[in-house]
Amino acid sequence: MTSIIKRNSIIPKSLTKTFTTYEDNQSSFPIHVYEGERALTKDNNLLGKFELTGIPPEPKGVPKIEVTFDIDVNSILKVTAADQSTGKKTKITITINHKGRLSKEEIDRMVNDAEKYKQEDEQQKKRMTAKNQLESYSFNMMTTSIRDENIKGKISEEDKKTILDNCNAIIAWVDSNQLAKMEEYEHKQKELEGVCNPIITKLYQRCI
Repeated sequence: MTSIIKRNSIIPKSLTKTFTTYEDNQSSFPIHVYEGERALTKDNNLLGKFELTGIPPEPKGVPKIEVTFDIDVNSILKVTAADQSTGKKTKITITINHKGRLSKEEIDRMVNDAEKYKQEDEQQKKRMTAKNQLESYSFNMMTTSIRDENIKGKISEEDKKTILDNCNAIIAWVDSNQLAKMEEYEHKQKELEGVCNPIITKLYQRCI
């Protein structure tokens, strides 16, 4: 669950957040829209879902999908997803009288639950942030070693293989350890940084 528009925000309001794919050669990107304040989607209320299709095949983590939330003075919410590389867009509109909206009593209960489980949810958010940062770093290192024009042709095959092998190993580990603790994700990132950072730093210094 990623919170975009906070409760009691002044409207009209428009916010954009960039997401990416989670599988290699992923051609579609599902967007599920929830209301609620809990850390996990299962504890929130689904308002609607739609899908952006036609994404060019790329390694996971490479495509950039901009998701924009626009809410007007009548509490009509429009959610638009756009692929940065192609400009292709799709959207969904959710009105204040949407049949999936919560009643005032249900909202009050969810707000109380959010306060009750605040500490637990904060730990979940920290854990997920550490996991996402580890995945993002792995993808960035893989992309940099292959596509970055500043080091293209300068990185040795041995260094490239070292980065790709270690990043692929980390991604496989994350896939098999979705419920790992925050500290485990952080430890894995430090290990990977210890391998990749010296190689990338050395290459950029050569390019200056």
